[in-house]
Amino acid sequence: MLKRSEEMLMDLWISLLLVWITSVPCVSLSPITSQSKSTQTGGSAVVASGLGEGQRLLSRAKRGWVWNQMFVLEEFSGPDPILVGRLHTDLDVGGKSIKYILAGEGAGTIFAINELTGDIHAMKRLDREEKAEYTLTAQVINAETDEPLEPPSEFIIKVQDINDNPPQFVQAPYQASVPEMSAVGTPVTRVTATDADDPVYGNSAKLVYSILEGQPYFSIDPNSATIKVALQGMDREMREEYLVVIQAKDMGGHMGGLSGTTTVTITLTDINDNPPKFSKNLYEFVIPEDLPIGKMGGKVKANDRDTGENSKSTYGIVEGDDQGVFEIITDSQTQEGILQLKKPLDYESKRAYNLKVEATNVRSEPGSGPFKDTATVKITVEDSDEPPVFSKPIYQLEVNENAPINTIIGTVTARDPDSTGSQVRYFIDRHTDLERQFNINVDDGKITLAKLLDRETDMWHNITVTATEVRNHSQISRAIVAIRVMDINDNAPEFATEYEAFLCENGKPGQVIQTVSAVDKDDPIQGHYFNYRLVPEMLNNPNFTIKNNQDNSISVLAKHDTFRRQKQEMYFLPIIVTDNGHPPMSSTNTLTIRVCGCSKDGIVQSCNVEAYVLPIGLSMGALIAILACIVLLLVIVVLFVTLRRHKNEPLIIKDDEDVRENIIRYDDEGGGEEDTEAFDIATLQNPDGINGYLPRKDINQTTSFFRRSLILVECNLDSVVECLAVFWVLVIRRDCR
Repeated sequence: MLKRSEEMLMDLWISLLLVWITSVPCVSLSPITSQSKSTQTGGSAVVASGLGEGQRLLSRAKRGWVWNQMFVLEEFSGPDPILVGRLHTDLDVGGKSIKYILAGEGAGTIFAINELTGDIHAMKRLDREEKAEYTLTAQVINAETDEPLEPPSEFIIKVQDINDNPPQFVQAPYQASVPEMSAVGTPVTRVTATDADDPVYGNSAKLVYSILEGQPYFSIDPNSATIKVALQGMDREMREEYLVVIQAKDMGGHMGGLSGTTTVTITLTDINDNPPKFSKNLYEFVIPEDLPIGKMGGKVKANDRDTGENSKSTYGIVEGDDQGVFEIITDSQTQEGILQLKKPLDYESKRAYNLKVEATNVRSEPGSGPFKDTATVKITVEDSDEPPVFSKPIYQLEVNENAPINTIIGTVTARDPDSTGSQVRYFIDRHTDLERQFNINVDDGKITLAKLLDRETDMWHNITVTATEVRNHSQISRAIVAIRVMDINDNAPEFATEYEAFLCENGKPGQVIQTVSAVDKDDPIQGHYFNYRLVPEMLNNPNFTIKNNQDNSISVLAKHDTFRRQKQEMYFLPIIVTDNGHPPMSSTNTLTIRVCGCSKDGIVQSCNVEAYVLPIGLSMGALIAILACIVLLLVIVVLFVTLRRHKNEPLIIKDDEDVRENIIRYDDEGGGEEDTEAFDIATLQNPDGINGYLPRKDINQTTSFFRRSLILVECNLDSVVECLAVFWVLVIRRDCR
């Protein structure tokens, strides 16, 4: 109570002080300069005292500003303007005409000055939160001449704060969380309020925090506004969310202060403090023995009051499944345990199982107890009519490719696993034996050969055998039978390819003409080994011999270097190839050897006899030129004959009055081009230059060439050799030279 009384007394003194500041104006001191010495700034005034004319003592006149700062209360309003303060100068003595003027922030609008007395009034209601201080300039001037009597001086009017703004929570509403079962004093969150009042002057902005709603669960530090856990053992499973109301009060929380409130929603987050719990202690399932592997046989469920990862559990079988017939997996969506088969059930072997199933939390808190639970699962196996079971899923059999028909290849066996033991019948799925190469005995499962086999055609035969119960034909099982055809030596070896060897005329004796290898369709276990020899009638062959390379190949060698294309262009060398089978198989293969002309480096250039008799000095370019000339000649002849057939008139048009005989004689010893240019066909037709046509001596080479071509066409087409000879003289000898 004593402390509270002291605070009330202090508030009373502060209130009286504020009233005194606003009601008592600033009183100017005496114009005696010594009294205002400590507050003087700015200009000076000149004062004359007791001196004669012409003798003046210059001294510094001290201005009598008697303020440091002026204050005005915010939000103060009344019928009259508020007196903020009074300005006074030492020059203001009776009878002297002076005037006070005011400039700066708010001068003339917010603040007004009495020009005669220097009183400053606030004309409007002020708000410190909008503007806390104003800087103004005061000056004394001559009222008659408006000349300044002193330099301007600057002063500040501060707006005095009052407690007119309540605290505000700018980030409200708040959301926070804290783990359940947290200890008392665990920080949850921190809230912050702001007050627009002056934090320096008084306690208007001094805030104190308290909880209006939320006890006894939470508490708050009055100064730092930190919310803390106040109750031990808060359980999320009992209550998950709390609404806390926080108050912030200014004036240090004293009476008369303003306040603001906000809400904080606090959520308890889950920890793994609850174990999983099976909904039943005993589960019973009936599972048919023909349930496929991996299929579901039943479901169990352990519930957990926790949420999220803390509620997830894994399931396992801890007892009763020594043979590993079952497994239990977790459904990630429903958190159920799915019981399924790892191995097939057999009613005839075991008809019931008692399993102990355990559910364990995936996550656990350190130091906490075992978060697990167990339940019993009783499984009864239901008998089913099962199909026959083969002794093997895949059978591998072998048979020789020369085995006779009805040879027994092998046997397949199947049994009925049911306790009744029905008889089984065997069949071949003909979709896997379209050619019906095999048969099977329906009673004992013996597979026999129905057709002869050839390993070189098919090395493997895969057929499917079915086993069916006699009492229930719908119960069918299948097994794959892979039959391998074993090889026998029934194919003779032969050349790997059709060889064609080339022999150079200028080769040396002993040169390798060709390397020959062989292949065999058979596949002996010990591998191939081939023996090569010449046919008996070629053992004393004077031209060629063979050499074994010890790698199942031979080299054919030449015995001399006198091979000539003119003498013999091609040789045939028969070679016998024998394998090492039982019995051995052999074949005769013929190697063709062509004699060719080669370069000094042994590179084959030509193997044709016709090419050999061509003139050695005639280049390939000359041959191409001759061929082109011949083709051009043939084209011209064809064109000419075509034109004559279409026009159906002579080549040279002659008048009835001008019929002459044109005789042209060709001579190989003539002047060549000079002879052909010495006359013109047009001259023979019109010797007098009829129609203005005159022969020209300056005819170009192209025109001369076509003229000679037309002359050549006049030849007898039946004598092709003669025409070609003339063409050689007239064209080729000159143009193709």
